[in-house]
Amino acid sequence: MSKSKPSGSSRYEMLFIVPNNFTEDEAKSIVAKVEGIVTENGATIVFSEFWGKKKLAYIIKQNHYGYYSLCEFDIDRDALTKIDRVLRLSNEVLRHQIISIPAVTDAERLAIKEKQTQASKSDKKEEKPNSKEKISKVVDKKEDKKEDKKESSKAELKDLDQKLEGIITAKDLL
Repeated sequence: MSKSKPSGSSRYEMLFIVPNNFTEDEAKSIVAKVEGIVTENGATIVFSEFWGKKKLAYIIKQNHYGYYSLCEFDIDRDALTKIDRVLRLSNEVLRHQIISIPAVTDAERLAIKEKQTQASKSDKKEEKPNSKEKISKVVDKKEDKKEDKKESSKAELKDLDQKLEGIITAKDLL
């Protein structure tokens, strides 16, 4: 039995960034050109999504922003290296990454997106209490601290008074 992977077509996902030097319309035409390169090499595009302009995590070639695009396609592994080489040499693509993924149907993809949006909405609701709640929590914390200080200072005074009484009434000091 062979340990190598069979040479059939596999599903891949490619995320690439077009630099901010271009306008959004030019970026969309570059995305179409990249998708053309993918199809010319024998791939069939299953899903494509243009994410638009986003801030980069770090500066790449003096660019702070870039246009992100996601593309899923089926292709043979041998042809994949050609696409990778062409994109590396291209001046119109800042960065790209191609990964192997399991095949997902459109219905499964929609279900995943819905779950992600619901999760993000619930996270936002939990993170953002209204301003009245924030103010009341801050005020309560300050009042608790004041009460704790008063109680601790009263306890300290009582302890000091008892110690002084003990010292004054002590007979072995004289």
